Amino acid sequence: MKLHKLLQRVARGEVSVREAETVLAARGETNLGFARVDLDRHSRRGLPEVIYCPGKTAAQIIEIMSALIADGQNVLATRATSEQYAAVRRRHKKAVYHKLPKAITIQVAERSHPPVGQVAIVCAGTSDIPVAEEAALTAELMGARVERVYDVGVAGLHRVLNHVELLKRCRAIVVVAGMEGALPSVVGGLVDRPIVAVPTSIGYGVNFQGLSALLAMLNSCAPGVTVVNIDNGFGAGVAAALINRVREDIAKHI
Repeated sequence: MKLHKLLQRVARGEVSVREAETVLAARGETNLGFARVDLDRHSRRGLPEVIYCPGKTAAQIIEIMSALIADGQNVLATRATSEQYAAVRRRHKKAVYHKLPKAITIQVAERSHPPVGQVAIVCAGTSDIPVAEEAALTAELMGARVERVYDVGVAGLHRVLNHVELLKRCRAIVVVAGMEGALPSVVGGLVDRPIVAVPTSIGYGVNFQGLSALLAMLNSCAPGVTVVNIDNGFGAGVAAALINRVREDIAKHI
């Protein structure tokens, strides 16, 4: 039950204070036995609990989704297979599958305001786009206005230079790259924006499934580059959206 509805019922005498206390004590989570769904995460973090699909059965995913939907919260499920989506779609007709990031979303609550600020998602190569799209989708769901700048890797350095003015206008930049992982350092040397670097597992032979890109980004000589884990577009999208949100709050008070 939504808090304002509960308080209205208390005010009308339909629910006693003691009953309201019981409801409030229990509403923080829904215990499904195999999962404790955190219903307060949206109020604490600005994004409902996100479902990581690998290792979960379709039935478990559906139950967690149903708990979030019952509380009036939107749904984001990451790394979902098409088979998992097919099962979800049979239960929740509003479910949408995003093929590139392999994510499922269900829109329950309408946006209270249009996207704000500006976050750039930059990726080095076309093969990095699925990770970049995971970051972009996440940031959008958290209310950020997102600009995509794709296939601008250092093999053709002029390509990213063509977008420097756009990057300078952004509040945060996510830079996604595999291979040698050099692009975040390049971008970090061009702009004064917070940069969240995402190494991907894309690369030949001894890239060690993204470890070489990860180490390169951790050793960047460009100050202000923060690095998330390999292929973690979701984490990068959250970080960039939070930066964007803080700067939006600051802008409102200037």
